[in-house]
Amino acid sequence: MAGHRHERLREDITRELTAILRTVKDPRVNATMLSIVRTEVTNDLSYATVYVSSMDGMPAAQNAVKGLRSAAGYMRRELGAALKLRQVPELRFVADDSIAYSASISQTLRTIHEQDRQREEEST
Repeated sequence: MAGHRHERLREDITRELTAILRTVKDPRVNATMLSIVRTEVTNDLSYATVYVSSMDGMPAAQNAVKGLRSAAGYMRRELGAALKLRQVPELRFVADDSIAYSASISQTLRTIHEQDRQREEEST
């Protein structure tokens, strides 16, 4: 499979799974606080690893992954219908803490910026 086609398919799968995520009715999956960070697809399209992150932290992401694993069949069927693929990859969900990590970095930068501003005001 050509590299550009593989990349385009990976992006299409990520986009469609994000839309399908909103229709999952499992109470462990809070679609408003959940985000698909990235998707990796094997070259033969047999597996797709979906990295999921939650704004509520890693424990919430791990709980959501349990719900997503139980809804994987539904999501795979919807993905196949949306993308019209001959072979729909088996979905594997992995919890990722990148959203919480980036939020903590942002908070640290905000704190540093505030401290610098206070020092500047004190020196003038």
